[in-house]
Amino acid sequence: MSKTDPIVVGVDGTPASDRALAWALDEAAVRGCPVQVVNAWQYEALVDWTETTAQREIAASEQLIEEAVQRAAQGRAELPRIERRSLRGEAAAVLEAASEGAALLVVASHTDHRIRQMVLGSTSMHVVRHSHAPIVVIPVTDREPAEASS
Repeated sequence: MSKTDPIVVGVDGTPASDRALAWALDEAAVRGCPVQVVNAWQYEALVDWTETTAQREIAASEQLIEEAVQRAAQGRAELPRIERRSLRGEAAAVLEAASEGAALLVVASHTDHRIRQMVLGSTSMHVVRHSHAPIVVIPVTDREPAEASS
């Protein structure tokens, strides 16, 4: 691990992912390394029946990342170098791939029910098992919703 290895953090617009990004920025400041802010998006033309395009999905993902970075930057005197990455694919696979060569992978846990974890699995559970880097999972608190509001 070197000072050039980034801390990769997954964001999805939820309060928990905002806390994960804030934690990653704090850790990057201590380590003197950059941060990669990653949002995964999906679009399947034959499955997605909404009136959207891949370009709109990319734009929405990039906006989500930018808004998360802006919220996390508030009140900070200095920020580490931040790379924004909007990547197509399923979140668990995207974050697993992004963790390769990373100093650390930071994600938020959004599954707040044990049965749901066993039946559906989750992104955080997947990356804990498959990450190529050490991982930090920021838990959902009992004062915030588990899912992003649309």
